[in-house]
Amino acid sequence: MIEDSTREALFWHRIDGDIKCELCHQQCRIGPGKRGLCGVRENQAGKLMTLVYGNLVAANVDPIEKKPLYHFLPGSLAYSIATVGCNFRCLHCQNADISQLPKENGTITDNYVPPQMVVENANDSGCQSIAYTYTEPTIFFEYAYDVSVLANKTGLKNVFVSNGYIGDKAVEKIMPILDGINIDLKGDEEFYKKVCGARIEPVQNNIRLLWESGVWVEVTTLIIPGYNDSGEKIKGLAEFLASVSTEIPWHVTAFYPTYKMRDIPPTSKAVLRNALKIGTEAGLKYIYAGNVLGESENTICPICGEMLIERVGYRIIKNSVAKAKCPKCSTIVPGVWS
Repeated sequence: MIEDSTREALFWHRIDGDIKCELCHQQCRIGPGKRGLCGVRENQAGKLMTLVYGNLVAANVDPIEKKPLYHFLPGSLAYSIATVGCNFRCLHCQNADISQLPKENGTITDNYVPPQMVVENANDSGCQSIAYTYTEPTIFFEYAYDVSVLANKTGLKNVFVSNGYIGDKAVEKIMPILDGINIDLKGDEEFYKKVCGARIEPVQNNIRLLWESGVWVEVTTLIIPGYNDSGEKIKGLAEFLASVSTEIPWHVTAFYPTYKMRDIPPTSKAVLRNALKIGTEAGLKYIYAGNVLGESENTICPICGEMLIERVGYRIIKNSVAKAKCPKCSTIVPGVWS
């Protein structure tokens, strides 16, 4: 029931009758009876309430490669969950039907699933992890955290698929039980302001913080023609990642027309190949092309060139990473392998 999903939220304080939400870097100031930018956190009688605790709009069993996470338990399954809502307004959102639902018409779905049931379903489905995905997991943080605590106790791993805009207090709270994360690094500052309604700096800071804290991090950049596909812009993103670590896997993925960008053409293979070249020149060791079959989807040893993991789409054809090393030259291959 919807009543079960409405609970007091974390990370807020009162300011002159309003509420300041500190869950993410939007830092919304929310008046009485109003909601934050995400559309799922509401000022009710001077308290900030989450409207989506346990209120799942999606629960599926996915290959971990779909997240995409290529250096995290390859070939395993992830129990993938989401609620409605998002703290971005990306014009190219692939899941706009659920991420933008509360903002576009105020709708909150009604499908309460207690945290323990998510963990049980994940275990019963043969999954090795729970992925908080499809929409931004930050906006259902209270639920994601409670599920993560239970999952951690049963040996399941926890992974976020995120825009990286999670706030300082929230990221510190989730880090001890977060095993992996894929963060979108969408473009430069102009791109974030124009397309997403956000800023790049908090995303960059979180990529660095999570990597240095030992959470496994992979990064995805959707290459959109005319917006972030120039060599200069791609180079800037690649050089930032390399400044954090050359071992961070970078997924450069093809755009297809969707949502409010239906008039933009799909990304060409030539543009993706150029992004791969730029990333390699920046020093990144593991770069993958996404949303196209047969384009740089295998994991190759950066030292000897041995094929370590062969993929076709989301399927693993071969995995020769043993004890986190290349079997041919013994180079350490970073990731979560067991």
